[in-house]
Amino acid sequence: MHARRWTAGLLATVAAVALAGCTSQSQEKACATTTDGVIECAPDQRSAPPKISGELLTGGSYDISQARGQVLVVNFWGSWCAPCRAEADDLEATYQATKGSGVTFLGINIQDSKDKALAFEEGRVTYPSLFDPPSRLALALDIPPNTIPATVVLDREGRTAVVIRAAVKQEGLQPIVERIAAEQPASGSR
Repeated sequence: MHARRWTAGLLATVAAVALAGCTSQSQEKACATTTDGVIECAPDQRSAPPKISGELLTGGSYDISQARGQVLVVNFWGSWCAPCRAEADDLEATYQATKGSGVTFLGINIQDSKDKALAFEEGRVTYPSLFDPPSRLALALDIPPNTIPATVVLDREGRTAVVIRAAVKQEGLQPIVERIAAEQPASGSR
C-alpha cells in the first residue's frame, strides 16, 4: 500500500513538472529573447505573480508578496558557484544604486549548507536571501531561471519582466532594473 501511494505521488509530481514545463515554455515564447540570452517580457505579456516564500538565511521568513509595489530583483546563487562569487559585488552595487527608486533585492541560495551560504554573504551583500537547499523555489516562476547564477526582475505588480540566465555586471543589470522601475503600473493596480 505504501509503495502504491509513493508511486502515485511520484507520477503526480512528474506530471505537474511536465505541465509546468509546458506552461513556462509557452510563456517564454511570448517574450523576447535577446542575443545575449536575456528574456524580456512586455507588460502585456507578463503572467500572474509567482508565489515564493521561505526561510531567510539569517532566520525568519519572507514572502515575495511583501515586495509588491516595488521592483524585486531575485538572484539565484550558491557559494560553490564561481560566477556567483564574481557577480556578487555587481549585484550589491546595483542594489545600492537603485534602492532609492523603489527597488529591492532578494537572493535565493540553492544546493548549499547554511554555514557556507552565510559565510559567502558576509560582507558581500546587504539584502536578504532565502535558503532553498533543494532548489524548489525556482519552480514557482513562469519562466524558470534554468541556470546558476540567474537573475529575475519582477515588476511592481510582482510579475516576471526579465530573466537573465547568466552572471550579471552592474553596467548590464542596472539599466534593466531602472527601466522596469520607471514603468507605470497598469490601471487598477498599486
